[in-house]
Amino acid sequence: MGKSWRKISVTIFFALVFLCILLVFFNSANSAPYTGQSVAEKYNISVGESIFNGNSILIQNDPIVVPTVTNLGFLSHQFSVFDLKGIFLSLSTGFVPFDYSTISSEGIDSYGNAVGIDGPGYLTYEGDKLAVKSPDNYVWGYSAPYKVLTKTDNGVNVVEGGKVVQSVPVNEIKNLNYSNEYYNSTTITNWYNYDSSKGSNFTLEKGMVGFSDGRNNISSSDVPVIFGQDVVDYAAEYPTGSPILLYSGNYTEKAGEVHGTSLGSHPEYGDSVREINARQFVDAWNGTVIPPNSTASGKDYVYFESASDSSAPGGSAAHGVCPPARALRAAVLSEGFAMPVGMTSDENAVLFGYNPAKDITVTNNHDYPVKILMWTEGSGTGMGIYSQIVRYVPNK
Repeated sequence: MGKSWRKISVTIFFALVFLCILLVFFNSANSAPYTGQSVAEKYNISVGESIFNGNSILIQNDPIVVPTVTNLGFLSHQFSVFDLKGIFLSLSTGFVPFDYSTISSEGIDSYGNAVGIDGPGYLTYEGDKLAVKSPDNYVWGYSAPYKVLTKTDNGVNVVEGGKVVQSVPVNEIKNLNYSNEYYNSTTITNWYNYDSSKGSNFTLEKGMVGFSDGRNNISSSDVPVIFGQDVVDYAAEYPTGSPILLYSGNYTEKAGEVHGTSLGSHPEYGDSVREINARQFVDAWNGTVIPPNSTASGKDYVYFESASDSSAPGGSAAHGVCPPARALRAAVLSEGFAMPVGMTSDENAVLFGYNPAKDITVTNNHDYPVKILMWTEGSGTGMGIYSQIVRYVPNK
């Protein structure tokens, strides 16, 4: 019985080897023609999707199987990798699993899984084939409203991804449980009552759009999954539409020159108020990261105290912001950047009418990101105020 079984096993083995060779020989003549684009369009594969190593390019779609009779090369592949499940499926149903190696150039194995990817890669076309690319040294995009409140005639609509998911009457707005570090139900109520008109939007959550590497826009819920909670927290601090550095790798930080000034004394404007405003300016700009060839402002939700000034429009101004603005201006100009919008070359560095945090903008003309550092030392009129640019220089 044992010898008989061994003889049968050897016969089956050589038969399978012969069949495999035969299928390989007829592969090109007996396989349906496919391209990356034709397969992506037919089977709704989302080109541009962010993908990590080991993820399937099908995302949530069902596995692709095709008729065995017109795809004998795929059956040959099943035999060559000795995929018993695929072989059984092919022989029992007449449909064979798709061999993705025939339509991919890199980063995708024969089963449609991303391979060899470091960090948040993305699915793209490379010629007529599909490829999963690792992220570049830097990936950036722009924050955009994803979940918002839109004011209506009788309340607000909760809009998510462009679709109304809930309508809230005026008397229920105060009970909305949306909140984070920067807003709560009181903030929302005040916005509705005093700072909005019909059609105005209040941003609750931000997605990301306009990626530097062309990948698909992502929802607010996908931002922390793909790029981390730190990105969510950073984007929440800055005005909607700000450029956000989402990923960086293989670079070296190189610190620029430190530029400093002191608060000085102008008692006619109230030195205590000036100190508060100077510290607020520093908080607004410290840690701001500007992607390559991009323009960014300071943080949102930063507030300044006003002091009486007959020469200012409206009779008051946020005095105390000019000393830190001079330090920032010096650091920016020494880097070869243009004069920040909202500033002048004068001692009074901030133009009237510009919010010192979210209205002043700095443009990074480098091909790599930079980070703005600002800090203070001491207190009172002798308080030192400093600024420095840190470059994220890519490694060769």
